[in-house]
Amino acid sequence: MVKTTLTTMWSERPLDIKLGFDLNCFSNRFPEPEQWTDFVASCGIQVVQFNFDLIDFLLPRTIQERMVAKTLSCCQAKGIRIKCAYGGHNHHQNYLGHPDDEVASAYEDYYFRMTDLTAALGGEGFGTMFAVLTTTTQRDPVQRARILSRAIDSYYRLAHYARGMKLKYLLYETSSVPREIGATFEENDDLLKCLEGMDIAMQLCLDVGHRNQEFPGTELADPYAWIRRYGKKSPVIHIHQTNASASSHWPFTPEYNAIGDVHPEKVIRAIADSGAQQEILLAFETRHKAYYPDEYRVEQDLAESVRYWRQWVKD
Repeated sequence: MVKTTLTTMWSERPLDIKLGFDLNCFSNRFPEPEQWTDFVASCGIQVVQFNFDLIDFLLPRTIQERMVAKTLSCCQAKGIRIKCAYGGHNHHQNYLGHPDDEVASAYEDYYFRMTDLTAALGGEGFGTMFAVLTTTTQRDPVQRARILSRAIDSYYRLAHYARGMKLKYLLYETSSVPREIGATFEENDDLLKCLEGMDIAMQLCLDVGHRNQEFPGTELADPYAWIRRYGKKSPVIHIHQTNASASSHWPFTPEYNAIGDVHPEKVIRAIADSGAQQEILLAFETRHKAYYPDEYRVEQDLAESVRYWRQWVKD
């Protein structure tokens, strides 16, 4: 639980906030369970969002099972809990938003594989982008509406299956551009309304860098407004240092804190104002270029980011 004085000033009840990592921070650098669990534990982190870059759901089932067993063993030894799972760099594709119906139907099978892998890892739920559209589809309102309706049907089927696998929710990440779906309050509200009848809930994955700069100066461009509006529907929020110029995924180091506009106390205040009662994982999601000197700063910068946030979140 958060135990800071600031938090109790904003809320009559303690907030259930955990610090953790979105494991895409470790994509292709630390896929070995022994390595990433060692590092996570060394930072004092106990909760993570798994990422399908580390165990790809397209691998043969027997390989997945072996890697899952090793991962769970390492997590148990280090006291780490996998809260949920998410698509990574490898799987940021059109999928349910593909314009070809047959292709989209084939991709729907991927989500059932994600469900199986998430359940095997003990996660509560999983997700990725709602349905990434092509530029051509985004420019055609009729086609856009048709594909979104098709994607909604897919999520209903997926939720029915996921319930049988004991998952608690599905996720999709709000976006900063309309083509990737969920870039406005109106669209997210409409989607959540359409999905209310699913067998398990659709929840949102928020990101402090996913602000809609097509409407500068409005709440759509304000990361804290997104948290205030949807915090109570979000089990996980991706955090990184950034500003209005891009979703930068910088670490919380003095260099980037000087030019970024993400402040821990404002994030926590927004969560309190949202009325959230559930556990919320604030998951570090930093990106380091595979280039000198960034390549050699990953662990140092992540550890420093955790220390910075520990001034406000002491779970």
